[in-house]
Amino acid sequence: MTEIVLFETIYWKIILFEDQAYLGRCVIVLKRHCDELSNLTLDEWSDFYEVVKKLEFALKKTFKATMFNWACLMNDAYKSKNPKPQVHWHFRPRYNSDVLFMGEKFEDLEFAHHYSRERKKIVSYEFLKEIAKEISKYL
Repeated sequence: MTEIVLFETIYWKIILFEDQAYLGRCVIVLKRHCDELSNLTLDEWSDFYEVVKKLEFALKKTFKATMFNWACLMNDAYKSKNPKPQVHWHFRPRYNSDVLFMGEKFEDLEFAHHYSRERKKIVSYEFLKEIAKEISKYL
């Protein structure tokens, strides 16, 4: 699947995830190689702050997200023999009520609890483009 980039900044690339179990789920990737949060520059942190504000605003407006889970884990990088971790964030909007979009129902069954890594809702590339189009109206 070709990735859908919602937007980019000078330092970050915001990619809409094909797994939309949490409607609007994205990954935010630092454009340069960096393996630890402590190695981010002040400019990168400042730019990330702007990304957070922009994404949270857009998802509140687009789908009425209630709150957001942000995760920077990088565990998977260390499953390989020669790990190459890359600073990135997972963004999961959370919803206290169901969202209906293009005839598809999105339920946040664990609202107010930790998100489920096992729950998946893979959507088609065309459906993902429609999600991106809606979110982009508020970016």
